[in-house]
Amino acid sequence: MSKGVISSIKDLVVFVNFEEDAPNIGEIIEVENEKKTQLLVERLDVHGEVLCLNVRSDRSLQRGMPVARTHNGIQIPIGDKTIGRIFDALGQPLDGLPQIDDKDLAYKDILKNPPRSTNFEVRKPEILETGLKVIDFMTPFVKGRKIGIIGGAGVGKTVLTMELINNIAQSGTGLSFFAGIGERIREGHELYDTLKEADLLKNTCMFFGQMNENPIQRALVGVAATALAEDFRDNHQKDILFFADNIYRYIQARNELATILSQIPNEGGYEPTIFSDIKVLQDRLTSNENGSITSVQTIYVPADDNSDPAVQMISHELDAILVLSRSIAEQGIRPAVDLTRSTSSLLTPEIVGDRHYVLSVQVQALLQKYESLKSIIAIIGENELSPSDRADFTKAKKLIQNFTQNFNVTTKLNGIPGETFTRDQTLASIEEIIV
Repeated sequence: MSKGVISSIKDLVVFVNFEEDAPNIGEIIEVENEKKTQLLVERLDVHGEVLCLNVRSDRSLQRGMPVARTHNGIQIPIGDKTIGRIFDALGQPLDGLPQIDDKDLAYKDILKNPPRSTNFEVRKPEILETGLKVIDFMTPFVKGRKIGIIGGAGVGKTVLTMELINNIAQSGTGLSFFAGIGERIREGHELYDTLKEADLLKNTCMFFGQMNENPIQRALVGVAATALAEDFRDNHQKDILFFADNIYRYIQARNELATILSQIPNEGGYEPTIFSDIKVLQDRLTSNENGSITSVQTIYVPADDNSDPAVQMISHELDAILVLSRSIAEQGIRPAVDLTRSTSSLLTPEIVGDRHYVLSVQVQALLQKYESLKSIIAIIGENELSPSDRADFTKAKKLIQNFTQNFNVTTKLNGIPGETFTRDQTLASIEEIIV
């Protein structure tokens, strides 16, 4: 086994000298101490010096400690026994249950991309109904595509994600994944309890790298979840529904790592590799001839600034964007969706049909008119509008009210039963208002 020696330590960065047979980038090397501390090789420098990351934040490391190669990357368990479990970025269980004990258990390197598909045939778009009026109408879910939920702190991104998991997992089709990246530990517990009570863990795999973890684990947890999802897609022919909360925290963790590694930030203040960081992860959340990965990604907006460079870069990778607004949330409207700023490239007649498409155009026209009339009404009052403008304003208000909905996952908190609607019911309710 090839040996090295720790030469220097700077926070989570550990430099190791190998006189010969240096490890590869992405390889795990082990410190020969009681903990068998794992270091992830990040960069190879000159003269056999290797820059590593202290994945577990082990503060007992010292200069001169011997280190050995493992010739393996970060290995996570794969297969059916991972369903219903919670793992960290290194594939260790977080649910209080014992390690998966199976001599035949297979493992996968999370940083190793699967081979590219060369004969992927584009399938007919298949719409997944969520039971939420505003999503099924404004940003319909299409199997194998990417949907983003954008908003600042406290506007309901996580609760909306929990409702989507609850509603879609109830159908029992496919497999659900949840990657908790840099969010609150409490929210992870709530999601786990919600799924357990609804008996949905049997169709769910969960990975957590919450805000108490160091940036290395927060940057790796989404990659680990993606690697397991790829295995179920390619080797078990499963259709995957992949939830990531929060994809902005992934960029934030990568940015913290860049600071630790003394990298010069780009003009937007983020790490210089921000574009490739986003692309590498998003390109793995794709479909092929074996199965599909439909991803739902929440995106935190720092200081409610949608023009933030990271938010913009992530948005370019998505097929649909659902924007949550603080001003709408303050009005008590749930979900607090900004109907005029939410967009979807999937809202076409070929995908949703002529009926849905025509209604969406009419609704957008009414909502745009509503926004322009609000400033006029603030000055002269609603009674001074023309009869047609007043009628359109009234219709728009009814539409906004029609899109509000009680959630199933909040029933225990407020005692109000949750609601679910089919897409036909949603379209019919809109037709009643605008026709």
